[in-house]
Amino acid sequence: MPVIIVGADTPLGEAVMNELLPRDSQVRAFVSSPQAAAQLKERGVKVALGDVSDGSHVGGAALNAFCAVLIHEAATDDRERSFAADPAAVLAAWAEGVNDAAVARTIVVWDEPPAAELESIGRQRVVVATADRTPKEIAAEVAMLEDLAELS
Repeated sequence: MPVIIVGADTPLGEAVMNELLPRDSQVRAFVSSPQAAAQLKERGVKVALGDVSDGSHVGGAALNAFCAVLIHEAATDDRERSFAADPAAVLAAWAEGVNDAAVARTIVVWDEPPAAELESIGRQRVVVATADRTPKEIAAEVAMLEDLAELS
């Protein structure tokens, strides 16, 4: 089933992408870096390029995806974000986007996401903590969660 990684142009997003690409499901990337977009396209990934703080951009890219993986780094690094002033506002925009796109499952890769914004994500959602873990360990957990028939 299609999965989109928001923040695939971060080190952790790249680790998740590398874990999911060898599988049979369609993997998409949402990035804000044209260079990252070009590199991912060369690998055969469907890429959406836009502002990670714009919920409508995220929603459009996530349309018909079963799962969205939201990478915290993309909400906190030094990239330009025109529609959100802080990480909580970015997560709120992502929630709006995945809800509008009717994404069935959302995996939030974030140690302590803002509670109100996290709760606004409809349907199945789970948080994968990053503290004291390697990107490979986090990516393996994301892949396992993406594979499950149902989140508990």
